[in-house]
Amino acid sequence: MTSTVYWGSPRQARLEAKETLPAKLDLILERLNLRERVKGETVAIKMHTGNKIGYSTVHPVFVRKIAQAVKEGGGKPFVADVNWDVRGAEERGYSSETLGCQVYPAAGPDEKYFYMHARPYKNIQEWGVAGMIEDATFLINLAHIKGHPSCSYGGAFKNLALGCMIGKTRSAMHDTMHYDRYWFADKCPDAETRKRIAESCPHAAIVEDKDKPGEMHLHFEQCNQCGRCLQVAPPGSLKIDAVNFHSFQEACAISTSITLATFAPGKATYLGLATHMTPVCDCFGFTSMPILPDVGVFGSDDIVAIEQAVLDLTARERLIEENIPTSMEVHCREGHPLRWLHGPHKDPYKVVEYGEQLGLGSRAYELIDVLPVEQITRAPMGYIPAQ
Repeated sequence: MTSTVYWGSPRQARLEAKETLPAKLDLILERLNLRERVKGETVAIKMHTGNKIGYSTVHPVFVRKIAQAVKEGGGKPFVADVNWDVRGAEERGYSSETLGCQVYPAAGPDEKYFYMHARPYKNIQEWGVAGMIEDATFLINLAHIKGHPSCSYGGAFKNLALGCMIGKTRSAMHDTMHYDRYWFADKCPDAETRKRIAESCPHAAIVEDKDKPGEMHLHFEQCNQCGRCLQVAPPGSLKIDAVNFHSFQEACAISTSITLATFAPGKATYLGLATHMTPVCDCFGFTSMPILPDVGVFGSDDIVAIEQAVLDLTARERLIEENIPTSMEVHCREGHPLRWLHGPHKDPYKVVEYGEQLGLGSRAYELIDVLPVEQITRAPMGYIPAQ
């Protein structure tokens, strides 16, 4: 089955407001029949507000357009995110006056309002869904597209998977990466060798466990699978295995399925803004230079299809290596450009594979440009026109 994904290109043929991304978002909302679908609904607009001094999150002009469309359709919108991000959201423009609706911590100010759902997966037995999300009757998933240190990519799935769960569950989801063993202490009893293993990593991704003598702890977020540690570690003592990295993405797919199951069929839609894409999550609280060119705004009723489309369009773009923070490096040049940056085991497509397996949607999609622009011929790189 092929799903429809609506897309607004960041490019313009003319210098007119109707060809900018907020105007194209309006066209996407019309194609999704949003106004007709939200009458009488309590509508949660789940977005990531970011924190501290980040300014590359979804601009308030987009959020206000969505909230206004919901109100025009007779719905009652509110914005929700995790409590520690919402606390300072107003400082970054996410106020009720600016957005046209209230901004709430999804599980309450102290994360004490939630519902537990049993779903065993590795180290997780129960998942805590934020009460404001589960109580809503309609969901708008508004995701900012960017990189992510745990899985290379953060989009529609991550926005729900982590943002709709309480902190205890979010922490457990990250811990799934440690469920499958990667360190075998009996193969490396020598303390001096363990010290050299830790020193071999330029990103401090592997360290000695202070609470467990003889054990090593791998920080998967910092690890880009360069293999330097494996060159020092005795044979069989350390594994850098894809299963550890993929566990987090499978957990994200499961988490998303749990949240979406609290909504009736047809009561959720998905929007994605792929602008000012930075190498790590907005929860880091700062904005770096963009590492990919803008690719536009997306909308769909299929979370798998919109994620696949975003990944496919960003995969066509050049990684802007000169904008990468100097603490990061590119050593893999295969697959999606975010995989170049975060390592080959952090494959951004895994989450859509897991999502499709869980029946959340289809990776087959038709991309419809809501406002096609005239063909613009670009000069080749380095070309200087004759004077």
